[in-house]
Amino acid sequence: MKPFNKLWPALMESKLAIALLAGLFVGAVVLFSVPPQFSVHGGNGSPAEKMNGHAQPPLGEEIAPVSVLPPPLKPICDLSDRRYGCEMWGEARPASGANRSSVYFIPPPSQLATTAVATWSIRSQSRKIVGVREVIVRSLNLSSLREAPNCTVRRSLPAVVFALGGLTFNYCDVLVPLFTTARAFCGEVELVATGAQGWFLNKYGRVLGALSRYAVVDLDADGEVRCYPHLIVGLRGHRYFDIDSARAPNGYDMLAFRIFVRAAYSLPPPTAALPCRSGGTKPRFMIILRGATRRFVNADAVVSAIERAGFQVVRMEPTSTAGMDAVAREVDACDVLVGAHGAGLTNMVFLRTGAVVVQVIPWGKMKPYGEGFFGAPAAHMGIRHVAYSVAAEESTLYDKYGKAHPVITDPDVFYRNGSNAKLYWQEQNIRLNTTRFAPTLETVKRMLRL
Repeated sequence: MKPFNKLWPALMESKLAIALLAGLFVGAVVLFSVPPQFSVHGGNGSPAEKMNGHAQPPLGEEIAPVSVLPPPLKPICDLSDRRYGCEMWGEARPASGANRSSVYFIPPPSQLATTAVATWSIRSQSRKIVGVREVIVRSLNLSSLREAPNCTVRRSLPAVVFALGGLTFNYCDVLVPLFTTARAFCGEVELVATGAQGWFLNKYGRVLGALSRYAVVDLDADGEVRCYPHLIVGLRGHRYFDIDSARAPNGYDMLAFRIFVRAAYSLPPPTAALPCRSGGTKPRFMIILRGATRRFVNADAVVSAIERAGFQVVRMEPTSTAGMDAVAREVDACDVLVGAHGAGLTNMVFLRTGAVVVQVIPWGKMKPYGEGFFGAPAAHMGIRHVAYSVAAEESTLYDKYGKAHPVITDPDVFYRNGSNAKLYWQEQNIRLNTTRFAPTLETVKRMLRL
Protein backbone atom coordinates (compact mmCIF):
# COMPACT_ATOMS: atom_id res chain seq x y z
CA MET A 1 0.00 0.00 0.00
CA LYS A 2 2.92 2.41 0.56
CA PRO A 3 3.61 2.97 -3.19
CA PHE A 4 -0.10 3.60 -3.68
CA ASN A 5 -0.15 6.10 -0.86
CA LYS A 6 2.72 8.03 -2.43
CA LEU A 7 0.94 8.12 -5.81
CA TRP A 8 -2.43 9.14 -4.38
CA PRO A 9 -1.95 12.96 -4.52
CA ALA A 10 -0.85 12.73 -8.15
CA LEU A 11 -3.69 10.38 -9.01
CA MET A 12 -6.18 12.79 -7.50
CA GLU A 13 -5.08 15.44 -10.01
CA SER A 14 -5.21 13.12 -13.09
CA LYS A 15 -8.52 12.88 -14.91
CA LEU A 16 -7.36 9.70 -16.65
CA ALA A 17 -6.59 8.15 -13.29
CA ILE A 18 -9.94 9.25 -12.00
CA ALA A 19 -11.67 7.43 -14.84
CA LEU A 20 -9.60 4.31 -14.08
CA LEU A 21 -10.42 4.46 -10.40
CA ALA A 22 -14.10 4.99 -11.25
CA GLY A 23 -14.06 1.74 -13.22
CA LEU A 24 -12.43 -0.10 -10.35
CA PHE A 25 -15.00 1.36 -7.96
CA VAL A 26 -17.92 0.13 -10.10
CA GLY A 27 -16.36 -3.33 -10.22
CA ALA A 28 -16.01 -3.34 -6.47
CA VAL A 29 -19.65 -2.45 -6.01
CA VAL A 30 -20.59 -5.56 -8.01
CA LEU A 31 -18.61 -7.74 -5.61
CA PHE A 32 -19.54 -6.13 -2.33
CA SER A 33 -22.76 -4.79 -0.90
CA VAL A 34 -22.74 -1.38 0.71
CA PRO A 35 -23.21 -1.64 4.47
CA PRO A 36 -25.15 0.96 6.42
CA GLN A 37 -23.37 3.62 8.40
CA PHE A 38 -22.19 2.62 11.83
CA SER A 39 -21.87 -1.09 11.09
CA VAL A 40 -20.39 -2.69 14.17
CA HIS A 41 -18.21 -5.78 14.13
CA GLY A 42 -17.39 -6.95 17.62
CA GLY A 43 -17.09 -9.86 19.96
CA ASN A 44 -19.79 -11.58 21.93
CA GLY A 45 -20.36 -8.60 24.22
CA SER A 46 -20.23 -8.14 27.96
CA PRO A 47 -23.12 -9.20 30.21
CA ALA A 48 -23.43 -5.58 31.31
CA GLU A 49 -24.17 -4.24 27.85
CA LYS A 50 -26.34 -7.26 27.04
CA MET A 51 -28.63 -5.97 29.78
CA ASN A 52 -29.69 -3.33 27.29
CA GLY A 53 -30.63 -5.96 24.75
CA HIS A 54 -27.65 -5.21 22.51
CA ALA A 55 -24.62 -7.49 22.73
CA GLN A 56 -21.53 -5.30 22.73
CA PRO A 57 -17.85 -6.16 23.16
CA PRO A 58 -16.52 -5.52 26.68
CA LEU A 59 -13.95 -2.83 27.32
CA GLY A 60 -10.50 -3.96 26.29
CA GLU A 61 -11.81 -6.83 24.15
CA GLU A 62 -13.32 -5.06 21.15
CA ILE A 63 -12.68 -6.35 17.66
CA ALA A 64 -11.87 -3.59 15.19
CA PRO A 65 -14.54 -2.99 12.54
CA VAL A 66 -13.55 -4.35 9.14
CA SER A 67 -12.95 -1.97 6.23
CA VAL A 68 -16.16 -1.04 4.44
CA LEU A 69 -17.12 0.67 1.21
CA PRO A 70 -18.68 4.13 1.53
CA PRO A 71 -22.40 4.51 0.92
CA PRO A 72 -23.63 6.52 -2.10
CA LEU A 73 -22.73 10.21 -1.80
CA LYS A 74 -25.38 12.41 -0.24
CA PRO A 75 -25.25 15.83 1.44
CA ILE A 76 -22.53 15.38 4.04
CA CYS A 77 -23.84 17.98 6.50
CA ASP A 78 -27.29 17.78 8.07
CA LEU A 79 -28.30 21.19 9.39
CA SER A 80 -31.97 20.27 9.79
CA ASP A 81 -31.17 18.96 13.28
CA ARG A 82 -29.34 21.51 15.40
CA ARG A 83 -27.64 18.73 17.39
CA TYR A 84 -26.18 16.95 14.36
CA GLY A 85 -23.26 17.83 12.10
CA CYS A 86 -21.44 16.30 9.14
CA GLU A 87 -20.35 12.82 8.12
CA MET A 88 -18.21 12.02 5.11
CA TRP A 89 -16.79 8.93 3.38
CA GLY A 90 -13.96 9.38 0.89
CA GLU A 91 -10.96 11.41 2.00
CA ALA A 92 -11.28 14.05 4.72
CA ARG A 93 -8.40 16.35 5.63
CA PRO A 94 -8.79 18.37 8.86
CA ALA A 95 -6.49 21.39 9.11
CA SER A 96 -6.06 24.04 11.79
CA GLY A 97 -6.41 27.78 11.15
CA ALA A 98 -5.86 30.95 13.16
CA ASN A 99 -9.45 31.41 14.35
CA ARG A 100 -11.20 28.35 13.03
CA SER A 101 -10.45 24.86 11.80
CA SER A 102 -11.23 23.48 8.37
CA VAL A 103 -12.05 20.09 6.93
CA TYR A 104 -11.52 19.49 3.23
CA PHE A 105 -13.55 16.61 1.85
CA ILE A 106 -12.58 14.82 -1.37
CA PRO A 107 -15.41 12.49 -2.48
CA PRO A 108 -14.74 8.98 -3.84
CA PRO A 109 -13.17 9.05 -7.34
CA SER A 110 -16.34 7.97 -9.15
CA GLN A 111 -18.19 11.01 -7.78
CA LEU A 112 -15.55 13.71 -8.16
CA ALA A 113 -16.66 14.84 -11.61
CA THR A 114 -20.35 15.13 -10.75
CA THR A 115 -20.39 16.44 -7.19
CA ALA A 116 -20.85 20.14 -6.48
CA VAL A 117 -18.56 22.27 -4.35
CA ALA A 118 -20.24 23.14 -1.04
CA THR A 119 -19.28 24.80 2.25
CA TRP A 120 -20.75 24.52 5.75
CA SER A 121 -19.85 26.21 9.03
CA ILE A 122 -20.29 23.88 12.01
CA ARG A 123 -19.96 24.34 15.75
CA SER A 124 -18.73 20.88 16.58
CA GLN A 125 -20.40 20.54 19.96
CA SER A 126 -23.75 18.88 20.48
CA ARG A 127 -25.73 22.04 21.33
CA LYS A 128 -23.76 24.29 18.91
CA ILE A 129 -23.16 26.78 21.72
CA VAL A 130 -21.71 30.23 21.05
CA GLY A 131 -18.07 30.32 22.10
CA VAL A 132 -17.29 26.97 20.50
CA ARG A 133 -14.65 27.18 17.78
CA GLU A 134 -16.17 26.87 14.31
CA VAL A 135 -15.16 24.20 11.83
CA ILE A 136 -15.51 25.03 8.13
CA VAL A 137 -16.36 21.92 6.11
CA ARG A 138 -15.67 22.27 2.38
CA SER A 139 -16.65 19.54 -0.07
CA LEU A 140 -14.49 19.67 -3.21
CA ASN A 141 -14.79 18.36 -6.74
CA LEU A 142 -12.41 17.67 -9.61
CA SER A 143 -11.87 21.34 -10.41
CA SER A 144 -11.18 22.44 -6.82
CA LEU A 145 -8.90 19.66 -5.57
CA ARG A 146 -5.91 21.99 -5.28
CA GLU A 147 -7.59 23.78 -2.36
CA ALA A 148 -6.94 20.82 -0.08
CA PRO A 149 -3.61 20.80 1.77
CA ASN A 150 -1.37 17.81 1.17
CA CYS A 151 -1.65 14.91 3.58
CA THR A 152 1.27 14.45 5.96
CA VAL A 153 -0.29 11.58 7.94
CA ARG A 154 -2.65 8.98 6.50
CA ARG A 155 -4.94 7.06 8.82
CA SER A 156 -6.94 3.95 7.92
CA LEU A 157 -9.48 4.42 10.70
CA PRO A 158 -12.38 6.86 11.12
CA ALA A 159 -12.24 10.02 13.23
CA VAL A 160 -14.62 12.31 15.12
CA VAL A 161 -14.00 16.07 15.30
CA PHE A 162 -15.59 17.67 18.37
CA ALA A 163 -15.28 20.82 20.46
CA LEU A 164 -14.18 21.25 24.06
CA GLY A 165 -15.24 24.87 24.39
CA GLY A 166 -18.55 26.16 25.77
CA LEU A 167 -20.25 24.13 28.49
CA THR A 168 -17.92 21.22 29.10
CA PHE A 169 -18.06 20.95 32.88
CA ASN A 170 -20.36 17.94 32.83
CA TYR A 171 -21.42 14.96 30.80
CA CYS A 172 -24.26 16.62 28.97
CA ASP A 173 -22.52 18.52 26.18
CA VAL A 174 -19.53 16.30 25.47
CA LEU A 175 -19.42 12.83 27.01
CA VAL A 176 -22.98 11.62 26.38
CA PRO A 177 -23.11 12.75 22.72
CA LEU A 178 -19.50 11.61 22.22
CA PHE A 179 -20.56 8.16 23.44
CA THR A 180 -23.51 8.21 21.03
CA THR A 181 -21.23 9.23 18.15
CA ALA A 182 -18.11 7.13 18.77
CA ARG A 183 -19.00 4.02 20.78
CA ALA A 184 -20.12 2.03 17.74
CA PHE A 185 -16.54 2.07 16.40
CA CYS A 186 -15.43 -0.19 19.28
CA GLY A 187 -12.34 1.87 20.09
CA GLU A 188 -11.05 1.95 16.50
CA VAL A 189 -11.64 5.68 16.05
CA GLU A 190 -9.47 8.76 16.50
CA LEU A 191 -10.86 11.64 18.57
CA VAL A 192 -9.89 15.06 17.22
CA ALA A 193 -10.65 17.99 19.54
CA THR A 194 -10.85 21.73 18.92
CA GLY A 195 -10.51 24.01 21.92
CA ALA A 196 -8.81 21.14 23.76
CA GLN A 197 -8.52 21.80 27.49
CA GLY A 198 -5.95 19.88 29.45
CA TRP A 199 -8.03 19.72 32.63
CA PHE A 200 -10.93 18.11 30.74
CA LEU A 201 -8.72 15.54 29.01
CA ASN A 202 -7.13 14.61 32.33
CA LYS A 203 -10.34 14.59 34.35
CA TYR A 204 -12.26 12.39 31.92
CA GLY A 205 -9.31 10.44 30.54
CA ARG A 206 -10.80 7.09 31.50
CA VAL A 207 -13.98 7.71 29.51
CA LEU A 208 -12.07 9.05 26.50
CA GLY A 209 -9.68 6.10 26.69
CA ALA A 210 -12.58 3.65 26.74
CA LEU A 211 -14.03 5.25 23.59
CA SER A 212 -10.76 5.31 21.62
CA ARG A 213 -7.56 3.30 21.71
CA TYR A 214 -5.65 6.37 20.52
CA ALA A 215 -4.55 9.63 22.13
CA VAL A 216 -6.84 12.61 21.57
CA VAL A 217 -5.53 14.86 18.76
CA ASP A 218 -5.47 18.59 19.57
CA LEU A 219 -6.47 19.95 16.17
CA ASP A 220 -5.69 23.57 17.05
CA ALA A 221 -2.07 22.74 17.89
CA ASP A 222 -1.53 19.88 15.44
CA GLY A 223 1.05 20.61 12.76
CA GLU A 224 0.03 17.61 10.69
CA VAL A 225 -2.58 17.29 7.97
CA ARG A 226 -4.23 14.00 8.87
CA CYS A 227 -6.27 12.24 6.21
CA TYR A 228 -9.14 9.94 7.12
CA PRO A 229 -11.37 7.70 4.98
CA HIS A 230 -14.36 8.39 7.23
CA LEU A 231 -14.87 11.55 9.30
CA ILE A 232 -17.66 12.89 11.51
CA VAL A 233 -17.68 16.59 12.43
CA GLY A 234 -19.77 17.44 15.47
CA LEU A 235 -21.33 15.29 18.17
CA ARG A 236 -24.68 13.60 17.79
CA GLY A 237 -26.77 14.62 20.74
CA HIS A 238 -30.49 14.13 21.21
CA ARG A 239 -31.51 15.72 24.49
CA TYR A 240 -29.84 17.25 27.53
CA PHE A 241 -28.20 14.33 29.40
CA ASP A 242 -30.25 11.75 27.53
CA ILE A 243 -30.17 9.51 24.46
CA ASP A 244 -32.95 8.69 22.03
CA SER A 245 -32.39 4.97 21.48
CA ALA A 246 -34.48 5.03 18.28
CA ARG A 247 -31.93 7.37 16.68
CA ALA A 248 -28.72 6.10 18.25
CA PRO A 249 -26.44 3.47 16.69
CA ASN A 250 -27.17 -0.04 18.03
CA GLY A 251 -30.08 1.33 20.05
CA TYR A 252 -27.77 2.85 22.66
CA ASP A 253 -29.57 4.52 25.55
CA MET A 254 -28.73 6.01 28.94
CA LEU A 255 -28.61 2.61 30.60
CA ALA A 256 -25.92 1.56 28.11
CA PHE A 257 -24.08 4.81 28.83
CA ARG A 258 -24.19 4.27 32.60
CA ILE A 259 -22.94 0.68 32.19
CA PHE A 260 -20.15 1.91 29.93
CA VAL A 261 -19.01 4.67 32.30
CA ARG A 262 -19.05 2.39 35.35
CA ALA A 263 -16.91 -0.12 33.45
CA ALA A 264 -14.48 2.64 32.43
CA TYR A 265 -13.93 3.42 36.14
CA SER A 266 -13.72 -0.27 37.11
CA LEU A 267 -16.76 -0.07 39.39
CA PRO A 268 -18.76 -3.15 40.41
CA PRO A 269 -21.54 -4.28 38.09
CA PRO A 270 -24.40 -1.75 38.27
CA THR A 271 -26.74 -4.45 39.57
CA ALA A 272 -24.57 -5.04 42.66
CA ALA A 273 -26.50 -4.73 45.92
CA LEU A 274 -26.96 -1.23 47.30
CA PRO A 275 -24.43 -0.40 50.01
CA CYS A 276 -27.15 -0.18 52.68
CA ARG A 277 -28.19 -3.76 51.91
CA SER A 278 -24.76 -5.29 51.83
CA GLY A 279 -23.09 -4.03 54.99
CA GLY A 280 -25.90 -3.54 57.49
CA THR A 281 -24.93 0.12 57.94
CA LYS A 282 -27.00 3.27 57.76
CA PRO A 283 -27.89 4.31 54.21
CA ARG A 284 -25.20 6.59 52.82
CA PHE A 285 -26.55 9.95 51.63
CA MET A 286 -24.27 12.14 49.48
CA ILE A 287 -25.12 15.85 49.35
CA ILE A 288 -23.75 17.99 46.52
CA LEU A 289 -22.69 21.38 47.88
CA ARG A 290 -22.54 23.84 45.01
CA GLY A 291 -20.12 26.70 45.47
CA ALA A 292 -21.79 29.49 43.49
CA THR A 293 -25.37 29.60 42.25
CA ARG A 294 -28.24 27.49 43.59
CA ARG A 295 -26.23 26.61 46.67
CA PHE A 296 -27.64 25.66 50.07
CA VAL A 297 -27.01 28.70 52.27
CA ASN A 298 -27.88 26.62 55.35
CA ALA A 299 -25.88 23.55 54.34
CA ASP A 300 -24.94 22.59 57.92
CA ALA A 301 -28.59 22.60 58.98
CA VAL A 302 -29.52 20.46 55.97
CA VAL A 303 -26.78 17.94 56.79
CA SER A 304 -27.96 17.75 60.42
CA ALA A 305 -31.55 17.13 59.31
CA ILE A 306 -30.45 14.30 57.02
CA GLU A 307 -28.44 12.73 59.82
CA ARG A 308 -31.39 12.95 62.24
CA ALA A 309 -33.48 11.09 59.67
CA GLY A 310 -31.11 8.13 60.00
CA PHE A 311 -28.64 8.60 57.16
CA GLN A 312 -24.87 8.74 57.08
CA VAL A 313 -23.98 11.94 55.21
CA VAL A 314 -21.13 12.35 52.72
CA ARG A 315 -20.37 15.87 51.49
CA MET A 316 -19.24 16.52 47.91
CA GLU A 317 -18.08 19.90 46.64
CA PRO A 318 -17.70 19.64 42.84
CA THR A 319 -14.66 21.27 41.22
CA SER A 320 -13.17 21.13 37.74
CA THR A 321 -10.01 19.55 39.18
CA ALA A 322 -11.69 16.84 41.25
CA GLY A 323 -10.26 13.39 40.48
CA MET A 324 -13.03 11.38 38.87
CA ASP A 325 -11.69 8.03 40.08
CA ALA A 326 -12.28 9.09 43.69
CA VAL A 327 -15.63 10.70 42.85
CA ALA A 328 -16.81 7.56 41.06
CA ARG A 329 -15.90 5.33 44.02
CA GLU A 330 -17.53 7.67 46.55
CA VAL A 331 -20.81 7.94 44.64
CA ASP A 332 -20.88 4.18 43.99
CA ALA A 333 -20.61 3.64 47.75
CA CYS A 334 -23.75 5.74 48.39
CA ASP A 335 -27.42 4.85 48.29
CA VAL A 336 -28.73 8.38 47.75
CA LEU A 337 -27.49 11.47 45.91
CA VAL A 338 -29.10 14.84 46.65
CA GLY A 339 -28.41 18.25 45.17
CA ALA A 340 -29.94 21.38 43.76
CA HIS A 341 -30.76 21.29 40.05
CA GLY A 342 -27.41 21.49 38.25
CA ALA A 343 -24.51 19.68 36.64
CA GLY A 344 -23.46 17.94 39.86
CA LEU A 345 -26.45 15.62 39.51
CA THR A 346 -24.85 14.03 36.43
CA ASN A 347 -22.76 12.07 38.93
CA MET A 348 -25.81 9.82 39.25
CA VAL A 349 -24.16 7.73 36.50
CA PHE A 350 -22.01 6.22 39.28
CA LEU A 351 -24.99 5.12 41.42
CA ARG A 352 -26.06 1.49 41.49
CA THR A 353 -29.35 0.24 40.11
CA GLY A 354 -32.17 1.05 42.53
CA ALA A 355 -30.36 3.94 44.19
CA VAL A 356 -32.19 7.24 44.63
CA VAL A 357 -31.37 10.72 43.37
CA VAL A 358 -33.14 13.63 45.10
CA GLN A 359 -33.32 16.77 42.98
CA VAL A 360 -34.03 20.04 44.79
CA ILE A 361 -35.78 22.22 42.21
CA PRO A 362 -35.37 25.97 42.74
CA TRP A 363 -38.14 28.57 42.60
CA GLY A 364 -39.32 29.95 39.27
CA LYS A 365 -41.33 27.37 37.31
CA MET A 366 -38.35 25.08 36.94
CA LYS A 367 -40.17 21.76 37.38
CA PRO A 368 -40.18 20.99 33.61
CA TYR A 369 -36.41 21.55 33.49
CA GLY A 370 -35.95 19.32 36.52
CA GLU A 371 -37.91 16.49 34.96
CA GLY A 372 -36.44 16.82 31.47
CA PHE A 373 -32.82 17.36 32.50
CA PHE A 374 -32.54 14.78 35.28
CA GLY A 375 -35.84 13.08 36.16
CA ALA A 376 -36.41 11.26 32.89
CA PRO A 377 -32.71 10.38 32.37
CA ALA A 378 -32.55 8.89 35.88
CA ALA A 379 -35.47 6.60 35.08
CA HIS A 380 -33.83 5.62 31.78
CA MET A 381 -30.70 4.59 33.70
CA GLY A 382 -32.54 2.45 36.27
CA ILE A 383 -32.20 5.02 39.07
CA ARG A 384 -35.12 6.26 41.14
CA HIS A 385 -35.78 10.00 41.15
CA VAL A 386 -37.48 12.16 43.78
CA ALA A 387 -38.16 15.85 43.13
CA TYR A 388 -38.44 18.40 45.92
CA SER A 389 -39.66 21.81 44.70
CA VAL A 390 -38.75 24.68 46.99
CA ALA A 391 -41.40 27.11 48.22
CA ALA A 392 -40.97 30.80 47.47
CA GLU A 393 -39.87 31.41 51.05
CA GLU A 394 -36.99 28.95 50.60
CA SER A 395 -35.49 31.00 47.77
CA THR A 396 -33.08 33.87 48.46
CA LEU A 397 -34.98 35.75 45.73
CA TYR A 398 -37.81 36.08 48.26
CA ASP A 399 -35.48 37.92 50.62
CA LYS A 400 -33.96 40.05 47.87
CA TYR A 401 -37.09 41.18 46.01
CA GLY A 402 -39.92 40.69 48.51
CA LYS A 403 -43.00 38.53 48.40
CA ALA A 404 -45.01 40.96 46.23
CA HIS A 405 -42.43 41.27 43.44
CA PRO A 406 -43.20 39.60 40.08
CA VAL A 407 -40.05 37.50 40.54
CA ILE A 408 -42.09 35.68 43.18
CA THR A 409 -45.69 36.24 42.08
CA ASP A 410 -45.39 36.02 38.28
CA PRO A 411 -42.29 34.22 36.94
CA ASP A 412 -43.86 34.12 33.46
CA VAL A 413 -42.97 37.79 33.05
CA PHE A 414 -39.29 36.94 33.08
CA TYR A 415 -39.66 33.93 30.81
CA ARG A 416 -41.32 36.21 28.27
CA ASN A 417 -38.60 38.88 28.39
CA GLY A 418 -35.77 36.33 28.45
CA SER A 419 -34.32 37.23 31.87
CA ASN A 420 -35.49 34.02 33.58
CA ALA A 421 -32.07 32.37 33.28
CA LYS A 422 -30.31 35.28 34.97
CA LEU A 423 -32.79 35.37 37.86
CA TYR A 424 -33.72 31.77 38.55
CA TRP A 425 -30.53 30.03 37.46
CA GLN A 426 -27.81 32.53 38.32
CA GLU A 427 -29.04 34.80 41.12
CA GLN A 428 -30.88 32.25 43.22
CA ASN A 429 -29.67 30.31 46.24
CA ILE A 430 -31.69 28.06 48.54
CA ARG A 431 -32.41 28.13 52.25
CA LEU A 432 -33.95 24.68 52.62
CA ASN A 433 -36.78 24.39 55.13
CA THR A 434 -35.66 21.22 56.91
CA THR A 435 -39.12 20.67 58.44
CA ARG A 436 -40.78 20.83 55.03
CA PHE A 437 -38.01 18.61 53.59
CA ALA A 438 -38.45 15.88 56.26
CA PRO A 439 -41.28 14.01 54.45
CA THR A 440 -39.05 13.72 51.38
CA LEU A 441 -36.40 12.02 53.51
CA GLU A 442 -39.02 9.58 54.80
CA THR A 443 -40.04 8.83 51.22
CA VAL A 444 -36.44 8.01 50.36
CA LYS A 445 -36.15 5.67 53.37
CA ARG A 446 -39.28 3.78 52.24
CA MET A 447 -37.91 3.48 48.71
CA LEU A 448 -34.65 1.98 49.95
CA ARG A 449 -36.57 -0.67 51.92
CA LEU A 450 -38.39 -1.89 48.80
